[in-house]
Amino acid sequence: MNKLKIPAVLVLAYLVLPLAVNGNDYVVSLIVAALTIGGIALAWSMLGNLGGMVSFGHAAFFGIGSYASALLTIKAGWPVLVSMLFAGLVAAASSIATMPALRLRGPYFALSILAYAEIFRIIATEWKGLTGGAAGILSIPRLPEIMGIDLGGKIGGYFVVVTLVIAMVGIYAVIRRSPQGLALKAMHDSEDATRVVGVNATMLKALMLVVSAFFAGLMGAFNAHYINFLEPDYAFSGSWTTLAIVAAIFGGYRTLWGPLIGALVVYLVDQLVFKAILPQGHQIILGALLGAMVLFSPTGLTPLIAKLTRLQRKETANAAH
Repeated sequence: MNKLKIPAVLVLAYLVLPLAVNGNDYVVSLIVAALTIGGIALAWSMLGNLGGMVSFGHAAFFGIGSYASALLTIKAGWPVLVSMLFAGLVAAASSIATMPALRLRGPYFALSILAYAEIFRIIATEWKGLTGGAAGILSIPRLPEIMGIDLGGKIGGYFVVVTLVIAMVGIYAVIRRSPQGLALKAMHDSEDATRVVGVNATMLKALMLVVSAFFAGLMGAFNAHYINFLEPDYAFSGSWTTLAIVAAIFGGYRTLWGPLIGALVVYLVDQLVFKAILPQGHQIILGALLGAMVLFSPTGLTPLIAKLTRLQRKETANAAH
């Protein structure tokens, strides 16, 4: 993204969109939910694009971040924003438990992470003294008020989540351009060849898993304070992973903004359009749309738009001559 586009994105995110939907709490809630999914999709894409690992269990880190932040604010009295950041670190630390899975490849790694998500869900359910068990946690502290802006409200929550996802995109861009990011990209072509030239592939994969878990946990922490309620089946629901994967693939998981754009398009179109057309089973239309995207543009929506834009510019230039 060039320097001219970055200010345009910021103006759209912080000024135009809030003014356009302010007063419509339902639409704002849908956008916040879509951005939350987009944040998980970005975390998933970091691991898939740079680490070369497909995860079916990012709900594990999302759930751990949710519970960590909720418990830190309720039981330890920590400020909400501080507890959210620390919850991301807790989720990152929890990824260490999944490190043995790095020895696996392909679907075996994906399924092993899914198993960890189920283990964490069971722990949250059975450890009633800490988590409240299946009954969950009620009255989780709201996001605070800062400089007259109630971050716990709909628009305030939007500002928080859009800040988080934009920061994630920025960090993702820095990692991609770093020497470690270039080494990770080289691993996609030949991991054995990169090992020969001295690249510690296992260490880099572990690093990407930790970073990806941190961001998934951070999104979980935000969500916990936004909805003010948690229970294990919700916090560790596989839908957090499924929707993130769909969004990332639809938008283009190998691009910076693709996962985020995919989440906004997929979730908002599904809730505002497909649900109105087919209240029961509207996911069928979404599945068909995703299938069509995979067939006709395997790289996702963002590269497709870029390709069409280039073709349009070329045709315009040819017509001018």
